[in-house]
Formats: sequence, C-alpha cells, structure tokens
Amino acid sequence: MPEKYVSKLDDNTIEQMIDLLNARLAGAIDLVLAVKQAHWNTTGKNFIAFHELLDEVADRLREISDDIAERAVILGGVAKGTLQNVKSGTALDAYPDGILKTGDHIRELKERLMAYGGELREAINTASEAGDEVTADLFTSACGIIDKDAWFIGANAVDD
Repeated sequence: MPEKYVSKLDDNTIEQMIDLLNARLAGAIDLVLAVKQAHWNTTGKNFIAFHELLDEVADRLREISDDIAERAVILGGVAKGTLQNVKSGTALDAYPDGILKTGDHIRELKERLMAYGGELREAINTASEAGDEVTADLFTSACGIIDKDAWFIGANAVDD
C-alpha cells in the first residue's frame, strides 16, 4: 500500500474508507459521463441554458471526484477511476443513450443525482461510525452540491 498521510486512524478503518471512497468515486465519474451525454444530445426548449447548466454541473462533479480520489490517496490507497473500475463500481443505472429531449434528460439526470445523493448520505454515516470525520465531511460537502444540482436540473422541468 502507498504511504499514508493521516494519523490516529487504524488500518481497518483506513481500508474501509478507501473502499468506500472508490465506490463513491465510481458513481461520481459515472455521473460526469451521464451529464456530458445529456449535454451533447439535448434538444428542445431552453436548449442553450440547459446545455450551459450541464457544463457547470459536470465541472462540479469532476471537482467532487477529484476530492474523493485524493482522499483515497491521502489515506494510503489507490484511486480507482479507470473506465473498467467505474463500470464495475458504480451503483447507478446506465444512462440511456437514445434520448434527445431536454425534458427526458432532466428526468434521467435528476433521478441519478438523487440516487447518488442517497449513496453519499449512506457514506456519511459509514465514515462517521468508523471515526473518520474528515471523510464524512468530504461526503457531506459533496452531498450538498449534489442536492443543489438535482434542484438546478429538476427545476428546469419542461413540457415537451
């Protein structure tokens, strides 16, 4: 295992947190790809505003994934962000690649963001119970961003 940059956490907790971080990393990267899929393929009312919003959401998701990956490395682990790791590690449903209408993308993305928010809430509890409040705080911060982006996207509901 690579070098650790933390103290006062036992090895079992560290290993548990690294696994948890990598699971949430897979979900965050999966979400980035789903958001970009929608960004590239959305059509309909309010196209440009929604298209630009999705770029902002993708940027925030990339920042979340970077923070999660770096925490895994700080704990002495390896960040597992390859396509193969994301595919096997994400708990999110596959994003449909045949949709075009903005309203359909809104529904699909809101659903996935909310599901990932639920995964983060579980991760917050797990990290807190394990005694790693720093990792719990990281997940808490990420969860607030995800909740807000679910609102930003969901509040765009259109009738098309």
